[in-house]
Amino acid sequence: MTKINSFNAKKGQIEVICGPMFSGKTEELLRRLNQLKYYDAHYLLFTPKIDTRSPKYARSRNGRKLSSITISNSMEIIKYIKKIKKKVDVIAIDEAQFFDNNLSLICNRLANENYLVIVSGLDMDFNGKPFPAMKELLITAEKVFKLKAICSVCGAKASFTERTNINSKKQIVIGDKKIYSARCRHCHSLSKSRIFQK
Repeated sequence: MTKINSFNAKKGQIEVICGPMFSGKTEELLRRLNQLKYYDAHYLLFTPKIDTRSPKYARSRNGRKLSSITISNSMEIIKYIKKIKKKVDVIAIDEAQFFDNNLSLICNRLANENYLVIVSGLDMDFNGKPFPAMKELLITAEKVFKLKAICSVCGAKASFTERTNINSKKQIVIGDKKIYSARCRHCHSLSKSRIFQK
């Protein structure tokens, strides 16, 4: 009873884990979910159907994985919670950048209903622009944890994601190391472009 009472002090808020690709966002999310067993707390983990790299799992590059509930849009989170009968304390969402613009509304509703909501996702796209699904969450979250990767060019701490080997201007293109790399500000190809100038 003492453990769950300690955990309950964390409920009713939103925590966001963000950063560029290869910064360990999913690894950090899965680490936190694994810790919940010590609190006797229960979670649901959701991942977007559009991400076909690891169906039915949230999987880190270190090989850690947890089973997930695959959904097409953020409203399905509410529908799923209403449908199940078991007690749930934490709602976790991985690859949140792939969800629709209602994700922030859904997460805030869940936090208001006293769930701990933990969201993991890219904060910026390859152009250095925020993903719509993440933008509002970063503003309304009680806690934001911004992780860094290692720049693939110079080895400095990287906050940006570079798209390589593909000529597409679409904001969302599913891929991994073959078409993306982590870059620091000075090695990111768009950092000297007009979008970053006065």
